[in-house]
Amino acid sequence: MKTMKFSWVLTALLIGTVSLFAQDKAPENWFNLDSNKDGVQGVSTEEVYKTLLANRKSETVIVAVLDSGVDVEHEDLQGNIWINEDEIPGNGKDDDRNGYVDDINGWNFIGGKDGKNVDHDNLEVARLYTKYKKQFGDRNTDSGLSKKEKKAFAEWKLVKEDIDKNRMKATEQLKFFESINSAVKEFKQALKGKELTLESLDAVELSEASGQGGIVARNILRGAAKNGVSLEEGVENIKERLKGAKKYYQGQLDYHYNPDYNPRGIVGDNYNDLYEKGYGNNDVEGPDAFHGTHVAGIIAAVRGNDVGIDGVADNVKIMSVRCVPDGDERDKDVANAIRYAVDNGASIINMSFGKGFSWDKTVVDKAVKYALKKDVLLVHAAGNSSLDTDASGNFPNDKYTKKGLFGPKTADKGWIEVGALSWKKGEDRVAPFSNYAKENVDLFAPGVDIYSTIPGSEYKNASGTSMASPVTAGVAALLRSYFPTLTAAQVKDVLMRSVVRTNVEVIKPGTKDEKISFGKLSVTGGVVNSVRAIELAKKMKGKKKIKKIVTKVAPKKDGA
Repeated sequence: MKTMKFSWVLTALLIGTVSLFAQDKAPENWFNLDSNKDGVQGVSTEEVYKTLLANRKSETVIVAVLDSGVDVEHEDLQGNIWINEDEIPGNGKDDDRNGYVDDINGWNFIGGKDGKNVDHDNLEVARLYTKYKKQFGDRNTDSGLSKKEKKAFAEWKLVKEDIDKNRMKATEQLKFFESINSAVKEFKQALKGKELTLESLDAVELSEASGQGGIVARNILRGAAKNGVSLEEGVENIKERLKGAKKYYQGQLDYHYNPDYNPRGIVGDNYNDLYEKGYGNNDVEGPDAFHGTHVAGIIAAVRGNDVGIDGVADNVKIMSVRCVPDGDERDKDVANAIRYAVDNGASIINMSFGKGFSWDKTVVDKAVKYALKKDVLLVHAAGNSSLDTDASGNFPNDKYTKKGLFGPKTADKGWIEVGALSWKKGEDRVAPFSNYAKENVDLFAPGVDIYSTIPGSEYKNASGTSMASPVTAGVAALLRSYFPTLTAAQVKDVLMRSVVRTNVEVIKPGTKDEKISFGKLSVTGGVVNSVRAIELAKKMKGKKKIKKIVTKVAPKKDGA
């Protein structure tokens, strides 16, 4: 869910009371820590390895990361990247006959046969805008339309309103950030050669043109002064954040909310054929693998190598399946990515993405049913819009569009929806951006200030339900690794029943100070915990595993 990329920057810029220079930092490695031993609500990973898993044997588990791409050469992921042993690297042939040429570490469904890749894409709402505009044009009433057409027309009105609102918002924000930038320049000129103090700042009289931007700039610099930051450092800090924020909103105008932008020609598929397979390329990193690499590190960064960080799972292979651009993922690509992961041996699929509209949910539903039939667990981020998803759309989800008379109505048995927890205590324990729901969100996991791998063998903090989902997928991988007879449904059952519950009053996401019981924000009202999960798993009897039917047929490699 990459749309949260600049959320903390924007919050700090728009709310003058929030200091960009605060010294409040998350404890190192906090998502792996234990509340009793370490005083922070991680998932007790370090504790479980010292105790319940000590000297216990495990089996290797494949976790598919459906995301923006993964830097498979990262120093802290070496040895934990899935390798397709049935494919001969670089020979330009589909050796294992699975439909994908040279898929050594996974596959890229948003790339072309010529090696080019989709980087930016628009949001689903922009694609629907184009579709419905052709159908309804300037029509302003549903009079005379069929029942099916009236349903589409109702969505058209929502889509048009969303596009217009967000394009206007992006335009206004860009103007606002420019006013902050102008005010910062005025401060820099007025304070040239002076020490940055509260007194020197308050003595500066800004021009009327600075408006609200001047107020924000002054408050940010006051925060810098309180923390002993120099004028030069304070100004550069603001400029860097403004640069990121402006890039974010310019991207919304140029790509996300631009119905005229369509990069699909790069892929070269027949986009109208939702069940087409075999398109894409084997570049599993892509042009911007920040998000996917961060997710992969949370799950599988090599433990105990004294390099970077320690992931949650210790016997895991990451399969990179690229299907998420800078924008909304497309249903066709998600469905194919799920099927690819299942057919190539993944037992857990992490999906740190989501959107408010869906082009054709049915094609994704069919892929999800396929995954559950093959005993694969799907872990999905709840979203970063501070919304109650019981009352608002969030895709993909575990509710099937076409329910049928006798089949299951949902994917609930093999689908886990994850909200984001902060490292802070008390009323601030829930991430302010996290979606929540008493019915549609299953549990919470650490998702604020998570330090993990990023491309180029580097490391950085990131926040989002995108981070909470792989924490949960990592714990699920522990269960499937150390208790290999447990089915996907049993793993979910264990995770749900072993959460750490609390009814502490927290600030409701999306509000400034409205309180709600933490127990009302999800089905379980609790936080994932590996110690409790392993304790419960030890008491359970697993079922004989059904061998996956893999589509590939590997030829013999004489001397290869």
